[in-house]
Amino acid sequence: MPIRCEPFGALPDGSAVELYILTNSCGVEARVITYGGTLVALRAPDRAGVSGDIVLGFDSLAPYAGDHPYFGSLIGRYANRIARGRFTLDGRSYALPVNDGTNHLHGGPRGFHKVLWHVERSTSHPAQLTLSHVSRDGEEGYPGNLHVEVRYTLTDANELRLDYRAHTDAPTIVNLTSHTYFNLAGAGTVLDHALQVRASRYLPLDATRIPLGAASRVDGTPFDFRSPQPIGRRIDEPNDQLRIGPGYDHTWVLDKASGEPIFAAELYDALSGRVMAIHTTQPGLQVYSGNFLDGTIAGKGGSRYQKHAGVCLETQHFPDSPNQPAFPSTRLAPADVFEHTTVYRFGTRR
Repeated sequence: MPIRCEPFGALPDGSAVELYILTNSCGVEARVITYGGTLVALRAPDRAGVSGDIVLGFDSLAPYAGDHPYFGSLIGRYANRIARGRFTLDGRSYALPVNDGTNHLHGGPRGFHKVLWHVERSTSHPAQLTLSHVSRDGEEGYPGNLHVEVRYTLTDANELRLDYRAHTDAPTIVNLTSHTYFNLAGAGTVLDHALQVRASRYLPLDATRIPLGAASRVDGTPFDFRSPQPIGRRIDEPNDQLRIGPGYDHTWVLDKASGEPIFAAELYDALSGRVMAIHTTQPGLQVYSGNFLDGTIAGKGGSRYQKHAGVCLETQHFPDSPNQPAFPSTRLAPADVFEHTTVYRFGTRR
């Protein structure tokens, strides 16, 4: 069966959490739980045809229900940071919970990563399911009742496609993404993974990791991944922006964003031969190199996730856009529909 459903435990209030297993004809398998819309496992074959799990996470529900660094979670209403947890929309000021130093991060402490999503299986595609959630007016301080859908589709072309859709009954702000940590080797760190990002500019940050404003050219900096480079090649250079990270925790401004998914990035692990290409309609790519993993988190099989054990490649709008008019707008009006697509394509190289 292309989709199987299994129990995945219960939350403290007794709510049952389900695990959905999507498979294709090529040996790729995606596992999604209804809590947080979380991608808990993604298995793909290496160059020898041996399947392995290439995302970080846990074996059971309890750690996902506790505090963790958003392993595999759907993020909203607003992915990334909003300065001081404040923004003004149509002349009205809003205050959001501050949960990252002085800033609001990833929708707040009770963001979409802490939501029990409703699931519907597709009647037209064998390996497709749609997760939905209604974020009520005032939830985590955001205005408007927001109806959100995220559709997971696993194709026989070895593509995992995420289609995001949302609409509101009052003006609000929206920025959705998936916070999956990838490690194509399945173990160790990602410092030897080769990363390519189709971006000639990135957003420098202040000391609290809020964009300073104007984008900067990547030329001559450790942020130049226009051709494939090992993530760890320049990550320890004496660079003010890398010290803020510490490491990569920045948004790249993608070149030639359009209404159709375009090539945004590629990740390659020479040891396993696995390669992942990302196509998206989003204007930005947040690259986070697992800088705050420190071995204290026991993940799958009891493994300890060390610094740089995974890399997040989060397709999204820019951080703090509601406070930075020069950035692409994240305002959603009742007459509009938020729609974005990201496609992860898996393969191997010899």
